[in-house]
Amino acid sequence: MRTPKPPVAALVLGLLVVLVPLDWPAGVVGGQSRVELAVAPAAMGDYEVVANWPKPLPDKDLPHDGWTWGSGAGVFAESPDKVWVAQRSEIQLPPGATPWICPCLLTPRRTNTGRRAYSGKDYPYEQRRHHLVFAVDREGNTIEEWLQHDRLLAPPRGSGLGEAGRGPHKVLISPYDPEKHVWIVDDDQHIINIFTNDGRLVRTMGERGVPGRGPNNFNRPTDIAWLPDGTFFVADGYAGTRVAKFDRTGKFLMDWGRPPADPDKPGPYEFWSVHSIGISRDRRIFVADREHHRMQVFDEQGKFLEMWPTGHDSAVLTHIVTEDDFIWLADWTTDRLIKYDLNGRYILDIGGHGPQPGQFDGVHQISVDPDRNLYVTEVANDRSQKFRPKSNADPAKIVGLPVGWGRGAR
Repeated sequence: MRTPKPPVAALVLGLLVVLVPLDWPAGVVGGQSRVELAVAPAAMGDYEVVANWPKPLPDKDLPHDGWTWGSGAGVFAESPDKVWVAQRSEIQLPPGATPWICPCLLTPRRTNTGRRAYSGKDYPYEQRRHHLVFAVDREGNTIEEWLQHDRLLAPPRGSGLGEAGRGPHKVLISPYDPEKHVWIVDDDQHIINIFTNDGRLVRTMGERGVPGRGPNNFNRPTDIAWLPDGTFFVADGYAGTRVAKFDRTGKFLMDWGRPPADPDKPGPYEFWSVHSIGISRDRRIFVADREHHRMQVFDEQGKFLEMWPTGHDSAVLTHIVTEDDFIWLADWTTDRLIKYDLNGRYILDIGGHGPQPGQFDGVHQISVDPDRNLYVTEVANDRSQKFRPKSNADPAKIVGLPVGWGRGAR
């Protein structure tokens, strides 16, 4: 994961300029008890921001006074009325802060990658491993809470191998699974947890805290993609430099990939941070080779087909392949969502860097529901956002349904 970009001193939003003196002490601005940027939603192409989504979390076991969202790891729209969200903890707010404000709008901003407790650094605020996975309805109201799994997904210190885990990496559901199992990829623990839709753990792939390359070992896995028969491919990962293929039962079939022989001239099959994976309708496997700034394309047997650049110094955190045969990717270098055709031809881009609604910092997962609402979660802005198409939106300028979800799968 890259170091989050520092806060800027001026944010230009259309004709509005919000000046933020970076040397103001936290908690003091104009005699008030907090320092916050004025909220001014930014333009986001043919979308409009859905405000106040998701809604504040319930106080089922702990009060949330003085707490807000943490680093966004995953978001997945099972349907318009059931959207899964994964975060890496909650962040403590300064006294007097607006309840549930995005910590990215504080000055100085607050953030949490999930590793804070193990960083060896002192922070003037706290984090807590709470509400790591939950689901909300279309209005953003919480409808599922997996509080019982907080310790599983982010083990406390002293609990053995994997105790330094930062929390979920992505949350996923296969479009071809009628039971809608929820898959949670955990890169730091080197495992993939598979749950029933109501939260019962049914299987863990990999060994907690044990990296490796084998039939039942991963090395910081990041993402999963499925074929219609249930065969699936694991992007493995930050350190694993491979794609691993499994049958529908989870039986290991094969893998491919290796570190580059010459880091200055990486060739086919050579990876550096396999961070995202997707499959087209014609069953091509698109693998985001993040630190090599490119997309590698294979057939389902691992045969290399082609590769194409994703932009100068790009850092693709996530991508989806859509039913209308395009790829949308999130680039952390520009903080834009970029549309390509399946041959790597640039089409358009939307979004941009910043803390305001409609802006991004580290989009880590993208999802789309059948109503074409768009969902993103951000690791460095510590939030999830929902966007709805404008009434006059050009269908070519909004993200299509992911492959497999366009035939009534939801």
